[in-house]
This record gives sequence, structure tokens and C-alpha cells, in this order.
Amino acid sequence: MNVSQHLAELGLALPPVAPPVGSYQPVVRLGCWGDLVFTAGQLPLADGQLLATGVVGEGGLTTADAAACARLCALNALAAAAGAAGGIDRLTGIVKLTVFVASVTSPAFTGQAEVANGASDLLVEIFGPAGCHARSAVGVAALPLGAPVEVDLIAQVKTSPQQIRDSYPLK
Repeated sequence: MNVSQHLAELGLALPPVAPPVGSYQPVVRLGCWGDLVFTAGQLPLADGQLLATGVVGEGGLTTADAAACARLCALNALAAAAGAAGGIDRLTGIVKLTVFVASVTSPAFTGQAEVANGASDLLVEIFGPAGCHARSAVGVAALPLGAPVEVDLIAQVKTSPQQIRDSYPLK
């Protein structure tokens, strides 16, 4: 089964890639053979609106709320990665995930890893073992647009022997 079929079985669809809110590209593809895609930080946007705003640990924004935001961020990051790869079925797995959590000052809040699990669990749900990744979960004071979570990822792209040959033409 391919990834797009599995997404459909899970009742998920890749959203449109959000336009940048600054001077950057939403995704860059590189590596020896173009086999890696790096996404910019993705916010929990659905239909152009933030799912939530605020700081985790105050004002009623719970760890569970933030984990749901991280899940949406990861889906948005996958959409950007899939666009650069030529489709979700060209992604073979997730290499690295970074999750930024706008949270109250430590030691008052230390649940960044629990928030990040929202994104990590989604990636494993979608890709199975290939969705297992290295990860950083970082607490920060604030994020763009007041978002509670921001996620970026590095994904691996399926390359063919022909693509490799085309990358290194013989002279």
C-alpha cells in the first residue's frame, strides 16, 4: 500500500501548503541526489486560520490542545514536503522533526516532549516504522502569529537510479 492510500484510510488529506508569512521558502529539496526535503516551520493552520493561539500552560491552553496543534503542524509540513518531492508517495520516511512549543517559563512547564508526541505519533501512524525519526522538542517564549506550536521536518525522498545518473552526468 502506498502512503496516499494509507492517508485516505486514516481519513486524512494533505492540506494546501500555507503561503510563507515572511521572507523564506516553505520547503527546500537537496542532498546528494535530491533525496532530502527540509520544511520551514509550519504553524497549526487550517483553512488559513490558526487552530489555537497562546502559550501552553496558561490561559486554558492545555498540553493536549498543543499536541493537537502539533499534529496539524506535522500534516502541514508533510504537505510542503510532498509538494517538493513530487507527491506524498515519493516520501519514503521522516529523518528529523523539530517541535517548538510556546510555553510558560520553565520549570513551570516541562511538557514540550508530550506536545511533540502529537506530531511524532502522526508521522508514525502514516509511515509506520519509516516515520520514526530523530526529534528535538524546544520550549520558547513566543511563536509567529501567536501560535502555540511550530513544527519543521526533514523527509527522505525516493530517488531512482536514473535520477542519480542525471545528477552526475559523465563527461
